[in-house]
Amino acid sequence: MRRKLAAGNWKMNGTRAALDELAAMGAAAEGAAEILVCPPATLIAAAAQTAKGIAIGGQDCHPAQSGAHTGDLSAPMLADAGASYVILGHSERRADHGEDDQLIREKTRAAWDANLTAVVCVGETLDQREANNTLDIIGGQLAASIPDGATAHRLVVAYEPVWAIGTGKVPTMEQIGEVHGFIRARLERRFGAGVGRSTRLLYGGSVKPGNAAEIFAVPNVDGALVGGASLKAADFLPIIEALNAAPMEA
Repeated sequence: MRRKLAAGNWKMNGTRAALDELAAMGAAAEGAAEILVCPPATLIAAAAQTAKGIAIGGQDCHPAQSGAHTGDLSAPMLADAGASYVILGHSERRADHGEDDQLIREKTRAAWDANLTAVVCVGETLDQREANNTLDIIGGQLAASIPDGATAHRLVVAYEPVWAIGTGKVPTMEQIGEVHGFIRARLERRFGAGVGRSTRLLYGGSVKPGNAAEIFAVPNVDGALVGGASLKAADFLPIIEALNAAPMEA
């Protein structure tokens, strides 16, 4: 059975005062779903010490273990600070920093070498969706961004249509189901049925308390990668509760 995962990406938000929200989120830590919060790097160590029953992750890592890379953080540094996950290939990193699939592949390998679980993000733009190229784009990103040797323990795949992130727009449940089913099939074909069926697939893109239950009812949706709605416990907890209520899939 794939354990559900509610992942919060705080992006470039939060100071030490925001750690109080983690305490409130911890109230849901004994539910069926695993909770992950990825705060800004300045808060990882403090969050890891503060959070009770909540996994902490980074939002990016450098492919090298160390070196002359001013301003960057390596995967071993994240692990040393208390992180157990790291988000890689988010569309904002791809757009703002010009990250391509090959770089994401190298970062994913670095994360695995540091015993971090990589949350690898894939997703299409609105132009690509309207041109009916969604599955081609997703397939290419999966093939090029994920290294060989994936296991369900160290890989999570997050489908985030670029045009839905922070816009309030959400694909239809049929569109989400199509992409998640496609990702599942591709993982099974490449890594084998065992890995493919047990790897968790998250949906991200304007997930809110009002639409969470409907999204979590879609087959092959094992949780969510949540942006703005994860910053406050009052917003994140209803999403977690909806995920706890969703049946786990084999």
